[in-house]
Amino acid sequence: MTRPTIHPRVLLAGASGLALTAVLTAGTALAQDLAPAPLAGASSTLVLDPITLIAGGDEKVVATGGVALSEEDLAILQPADVSELFARNSAVSVSGGVGPAKRIHVLGLEQSNLNVTVDGVPQPVTGWHHTGSTTIDPAFLKSVEVEAGAAAADSGFGAAAGAVRYETVSADDLLQDGRDIGGRAGLSYGSNGRGLRASLASFGKRGGFDWLAMVNGAHGDDYESGNGRTIPGSAPGNLGGIFKLGYEFEAHRVELDYQHTEDEGDRSIKMNMDLAGIGTDGLPIYDDSVYPLKITNDRLRLKYTTTAPTAAWDPTAEFYVSRNRYERPNYLVGGYNGDMNAEVKTVGGVLKNRYEIGPGSITAGVDFRYNDYWLDNYGDTDRRYWTLETMQVGAFAQGRFEFDNGVDVSAGARLDHQSFTDWDGRRLSGSGASVNGTISYEFSEGYEVFAGASRTWLGHEVGEFGLLHARDASFATAPDFEASTATNAKLGLNASRGNWTGNLTLFDTRLKNPAVYNADRAVYRLENGPEVRSRGVTLQGNYDWGTGRVGGSFTKAKLTEDGERALPQGGTAVPIGSLATLFVDQELPAHNVKLGASLEWAGELSGEYLRKELFKDDPGYTVLNVYADWRPEAMRNTVVSLRIDNLTDRAYYERSSYQQRIRGTRAVEPLYAPGRTITLGVNYDF
Repeated sequence: MTRPTIHPRVLLAGASGLALTAVLTAGTALAQDLAPAPLAGASSTLVLDPITLIAGGDEKVVATGGVALSEEDLAILQPADVSELFARNSAVSVSGGVGPAKRIHVLGLEQSNLNVTVDGVPQPVTGWHHTGSTTIDPAFLKSVEVEAGAAAADSGFGAAAGAVRYETVSADDLLQDGRDIGGRAGLSYGSNGRGLRASLASFGKRGGFDWLAMVNGAHGDDYESGNGRTIPGSAPGNLGGIFKLGYEFEAHRVELDYQHTEDEGDRSIKMNMDLAGIGTDGLPIYDDSVYPLKITNDRLRLKYTTTAPTAAWDPTAEFYVSRNRYERPNYLVGGYNGDMNAEVKTVGGVLKNRYEIGPGSITAGVDFRYNDYWLDNYGDTDRRYWTLETMQVGAFAQGRFEFDNGVDVSAGARLDHQSFTDWDGRRLSGSGASVNGTISYEFSEGYEVFAGASRTWLGHEVGEFGLLHARDASFATAPDFEASTATNAKLGLNASRGNWTGNLTLFDTRLKNPAVYNADRAVYRLENGPEVRSRGVTLQGNYDWGTGRVGGSFTKAKLTEDGERALPQGGTAVPIGSLATLFVDQELPAHNVKLGASLEWAGELSGEYLRKELFKDDPGYTVLNVYADWRPEAMRNTVVSLRIDNLTDRAYYERSSYQQRIRGTRAVEPLYAPGRTITLGVNYDF
């Protein structure tokens, strides 16, 4: 089968981007000359408490209800998957099931509504609601930021409900002081199917070069849920590698990064739920069938920065390519069933410069992205395969300012042009503007109020293109298919006094004209769906006493579609109700030990609106996880860790998982999370 090639207008977009950036950077000197002088008595360096909206010219996402995970957080969590990665943050929920099926939801909205990047490389939308789209191995991560709601203009195109930024480790992060070469090895073994997990890294710096090479893999068995049921197709089978090469010369730095992640194994057809029949006793009959499946992700990025930035010259230039593949080659053929293969190729880049102007900075630039989608037909229809493509070119500017009177301001805009070409060759194009603004005021020392809003133009969305799997050649794009938009509003309070910090955020996000694949009418088509809305409150707090800390978060969100409460059936919006987390960490310096625990809580989801659509109530749950890390005195480069997840062996499924639904002789059962799992590991730096 011949694959479509990348359209030549990708090259035109790149050339246009270079020209536009040249115009922008040509005005740097003028912008520097026009920069207002510092206010009288102002310090050349403004230092603010960590909870503030702007600090050091960078936005603090936690200050407005988002999530930030540092190296310290990741060392404590040692996550095996994204469920464990966000276990301490109620604003982010993760769909359950097998690892490749996991998708994150921010305030109940699925990750396709976010601009998700790994080291600046955008990730594609979720192709199918039974599988995820961001195959990032947490072992490679240095930090994670989740910008919930109104996203900055330089966060990228398509940030409808926020942005997620994954950043991976580099040689500088791992090298010990005074050394120019090193390595790290990790090994762990876990019960309940977790099995063996191993990683090995080599890194160093010499003669202007720096490098990192790291591999990580896992192999185990199917796990058991807290009620003793073995979950078919849940055995870990992921393997990944990352390679980074940097070179610094004079005032310049060039980086080349390559990442590969894959998951391969026998999986259930729909990895986030169980297709079950109903027995004569009225109870589900589980389907334990599994089939070969391989999901791979490849990312290549070239990046340029300067090592000697000035107030007028602090550029970044990036170019990237990526490929995501879904291969299921051996499934039953007949009717709407059959092999399913999908692929998304992406080419893009960004060119930007940061200008320091008076009390803050402005980041301005251009970006472009070309996506090529391909899907093998799933069923016995008159269509063999489907192809789609999108092309986007945008210009943006975002300003961030800190004033001595206690006011912080972040405001920006972007203008995008996008074209969308469907499987029949029909091309739609359009342009739109996106604007955002957030202002905060420190009305008393350590206390700050803020308000923010945004309107984002999203273009013609591809949506969940995997749903084309069982369509025939009559499936078409609706004649009135429109570009999608999103609006966000926030209002909140930040506090930081002594050893404690906290914030309260009220949020309201609306997605207008989202893309849906309608199969409920005589004429099937891609069209605009009803408005999706998430509104509610999120609360976060932390207290630090030097050798330890305690913290927690609470999120309550109401999800609606066209004004009606959203049903727990996957897709754009998933009802999460009330979620809370609580954690504590304590160091014992005399023994080189750190201990800790975390609690995940979800309230019950119930109501007539569920039952009338044949859904069951979602039971609440409380899950307790504990850990201990020990660094032996005689082996300070070694860390031994013990983790017990789901200590009480609770039977539960994650809140954004597929709900229970019974209709006739067919039932949809959620895939329960793992029961008690004990993991012993060791990490050694050399």
